Amino acid sequence: MPPGNDENSDASTARSHNETAPLLQQSPSEASLSPAPASATPHGSSDSSPTSEHEAWIASSQPASREAPRQRGLQRLQQLQQLRQRQDQGANAHSQPFSRKWWFRRIRYYVPIVGWLTTYSLGNLATDIKAGFMVACLLVPQTLSYSALTHLPPAYGLYAALVPALVYAMLGTSRHLSMGPEALISVLTGTLVKGQIKHLYAAYSPNIPPPDAIDRFAAGVSCAVALATGLFTFALGIFRFGFLDSMISESSLRGFISGTAIFILVGQTRIVLGIPPSTSVHSTPLNDLKYILTHLHQTHAATAVVSLASMALLLLLRVAKRRFKTTQWLQLVPDTLVVIIAATTASWATELNATHGVGIFGRVDGGLPKPAIPRIPAYAESKDIVSSAITITMIGVVESVIVAREYASRNHYAVSSNRELVALGMSNIVGSAFGAYPAFGSLSRSKLNDRAQAKSQISGIVATALVLVSLLGLLPYLYHLPLSVLSAIIVDAVGSLLSATPGAIAFLFGVRAWADLFLLLFICMCSIVSSVETGILLAVVISLIMVIKRSNTPRIRLLGRSAVDIPELRPISNLAPFSNSSRCISFGSFVNDAQTHNVRQENVSDSEGSPYDSDQDAGGLLRPTEGVLIVRVEEPLYFANAGQLHARLNRLEMFGDLSVHPSEAPQMKPTRAVVFDLVGMADIDGSALEILLNIVREYGRRGVRAAFARVCDDVRTKFGLSGMAEAGAEYEFEDIHSALLHVERQLTVSIAP
Repeated sequence: MPPGNDENSDASTARSHNETAPLLQQSPSEASLSPAPASATPHGSSDSSPTSEHEAWIASSQPASREAPRQRGLQRLQQLQQLRQRQDQGANAHSQPFSRKWWFRRIRYYVPIVGWLTTYSLGNLATDIKAGFMVACLLVPQTLSYSALTHLPPAYGLYAALVPALVYAMLGTSRHLSMGPEALISVLTGTLVKGQIKHLYAAYSPNIPPPDAIDRFAAGVSCAVALATGLFTFALGIFRFGFLDSMISESSLRGFISGTAIFILVGQTRIVLGIPPSTSVHSTPLNDLKYILTHLHQTHAATAVVSLASMALLLLLRVAKRRFKTTQWLQLVPDTLVVIIAATTASWATELNATHGVGIFGRVDGGLPKPAIPRIPAYAESKDIVSSAITITMIGVVESVIVAREYASRNHYAVSSNRELVALGMSNIVGSAFGAYPAFGSLSRSKLNDRAQAKSQISGIVATALVLVSLLGLLPYLYHLPLSVLSAIIVDAVGSLLSATPGAIAFLFGVRAWADLFLLLFICMCSIVSSVETGILLAVVISLIMVIKRSNTPRIRLLGRSAVDIPELRPISNLAPFSNSSRCISFGSFVNDAQTHNVRQENVSDSEGSPYDSDQDAGGLLRPTEGVLIVRVEEPLYFANAGQLHARLNRLEMFGDLSVHPSEAPQMKPTRAVVFDLVGMADIDGSALEILLNIVREYGRRGVRAAFARVCDDVRTKFGLSGMAEAGAEYEFEDIHSALLHVERQLTVSIAP
């Protein structure tokens, strides 16, 4: 082949590459994977057959036609597409439903331990063990103390800290949430158990049931409510109701927590002072307080001294930790464990029970619980168990999810509310089969876990192992522990629940949030005067009513313009400065200004909180447009918030301001046209669409023109299907001023002679 032909062939190849590059739009990596052109293949290459070499020689020796570069480019593009298809097929093979990798990803998602354990760093093991030990030093004394709130033997408190915590460590997404008994949940469980025991007493009347029967009955009730709580929580997670933790307002929750804390303090004060228990099976916190005040003369001096000394030691240790924050070993001292060891040793050395009659822990049978399916015991009311389970679920879910989110945010990792609900539900379902009463996350223990710098759920597993050790071998050594010391620990823990209440009251008072302040105090008083169940019921019901009330009101705003020569439309927040209707901007002058200035969509402010959201600006006071309502709808309309739309539009027609009381005299001139700015309405459901259609029809009967501007495609389609145009409304306008011009022309034609 002559050399000149080779040069022409190379030049033709280069030109074809340059011409087809925009068509291919390939990356360098794709180009490297693509086969080289035939003309560029070296002669004698083992990768090319003789036939293909001969065809390439013939193609290179002929003059390049105009269509050849495009054909080669299309062929190369087809090769790239085939390569991509093969790559996509290889990738899709791993994502096919029920494939091996598909199952692994699903298991890793729903059983998080499968994911994080395979990547766990052994360098974090020492830190997690230390954190688990510190949490266990607080967990074990708390479980023994909280069992007294549930009217169950102490071992059942350890049961609630054993299996539920282990299940949560495998299924939970939070690395710091400490699972186990919690003060509020223990009180709610104890209230249920105490209320059901009266049915047992009635069944044995006129005799008294034996202590073993009472313990079995109480355990059966607590396990049944744990199972029901777990099922409710699991269902909330499966059906993705993780948002419910934000449905109870902060004021309602704070009021309930404060009332419950006072309820616990009143109940434990009797034990701290050593006053004999009341003969009443069911009583309110107010009645318990009256009983204590009328029986102060029966205070047991030795018991009171032991209790006050224990609380003083706890307070001293807490103050020392605040005073010496830099002393590392002091920060690691477990307060409650020190108090229990000191009190048990002192009681054993001085024989407080024999010499002074101080009540002690006594002999408690430990050992592992026997698995059994929970059943509602005879003489127990199933409806009471279900209602209590719903209450416990709501409180436990709110507290646990809030704590999990808080510490996840502090340590820069994510938690899933729905997966947390599934983990909490499964923990209680499995735990109920092993003697556990309802268990959820604890704020105090989670705070300690975070302070100990826990890195993973291994810390929870370590704490669970130490609870197991305590259950199998520690209980006999607590024989001489004074019971009043456990009450002192409860009082100390409950004090932290009340510590935030004064600050919350001061904040609400400072910002003049009178409704929230009243709600907090009202729910707190109801929890004290009536019962804990009444407090939580009011907190939930009032919060839901507030949510429904606010979602039931559509967010609409009246738009106006400045009195000076500035045609921009801005939201009007108050009409008080220009209640005189003569101060309104005339419709004709407004439209003329819009035509003169060629005002388009960008002149209208859409953002909340912009400088245009006030009723004053650099140009002066904002004025409504005479005879025309320009209404901006700022949210999607649906059945809940569209019901009040008609009434609110009527108030805008009369007063121009939704804050004006209906008893005032109308301030606006008769309305001739209404222009809706739907820039914020991304969707509308069938019920709201029917309501809006009826409003437009009513406007038509009154001779009021209606127009819609800036309607999104989905809403425009629904308008067309509903017959909005037949009802007399136009909705094809791209901006408000186009709609105003159209409305003016219609009004001009209608009044022409």
